[in-house]
Amino acid sequence: MPLIIPKNLPAYSSLQNENVFVMHKARAMNQQIRPLKILIVNLMPTKIATETQLARVLANSPLQVQLTLLRMDSHVAKNTTEEHMKAFYTTFDKVKNNRYDGMIITGAPVETLPFEQVDYWKELCDLFEFSKTNVYSTVHICWGAQAGLYYHYGIEKKPLEKKLSGVFAHTVTRPQNPLVRGFDEVFYAPHSRLTYVDKADVEKVSALRVLAESDKAGLHILSTDNGRQIFIFGHMEYDRDTLKNEYVRDLKAGLNPEIPENYFENDDPDGKIIFNWRSHANLLFSNWLNYYVYQETPYDLRELRQEIEK
Repeated sequence: MPLIIPKNLPAYSSLQNENVFVMHKARAMNQQIRPLKILIVNLMPTKIATETQLARVLANSPLQVQLTLLRMDSHVAKNTTEEHMKAFYTTFDKVKNNRYDGMIITGAPVETLPFEQVDYWKELCDLFEFSKTNVYSTVHICWGAQAGLYYHYGIEKKPLEKKLSGVFAHTVTRPQNPLVRGFDEVFYAPHSRLTYVDKADVEKVSALRVLAESDKAGLHILSTDNGRQIFIFGHMEYDRDTLKNEYVRDLKAGLNPEIPENYFENDDPDGKIIFNWRSHANLLFSNWLNYYVYQETPYDLRELRQEIEK
């Protein structure tokens, strides 16, 4: 939450330049508070685990957050009971006239397919278009980030020679950006994917900024300047055991997976997991809620279109 101090106090400018969250008293007095409305488009097969992971990082803030879970109406979930889906999920047709402060689009296990061959691609495109007018800030994760970049900017994903799985060191490239405010210069994040987006293709798009990247894992966090579109290629939301569970799943499926890098102590799958990304995961989503959702969206979401068009 912001530190409220007089705007003419010398410390105000100093702290603002240091990326400390400050707000002048006049602005604080005029603020109205309501729960932030966040739409989660859950494309992961392990829906309950993903729900819990995202709820955990979004709850790590004093802000009130109201979640709405959305499923693809054109796709039947195979790993989650229909009772759960009916009880807790809605469809795009039911929310297409609503407005949201923020939206999260998760990854999905369809990386090797061309986007147009994904059975719910048309429905997802409708959501991407919906985000332009009915959502202030959208976070796209892993395959969701690749799909979003393809839809909005025509950037193609490319295949990796082998699956990228593990926890990798990343460097913050734009420390003044609010999304990475408070990050260490080097931080860790898990990745788990079969494809990637080439940095050279991103650099051709003037609207995009690279905020964090890794020598080994490549691009990690991208954003537009106004924070309305955010793309995260890693899985900051992952629990301690998620990469292990994926590794065991792939072993059982006979895929002969490599041991996730920098994840198990001494690279021993029976050993201790090195859980070193949790604090930055919490900080990333708290920054998103604070700076690109709470600070930017109007109190009355009926005014969202005017705010977007400014």
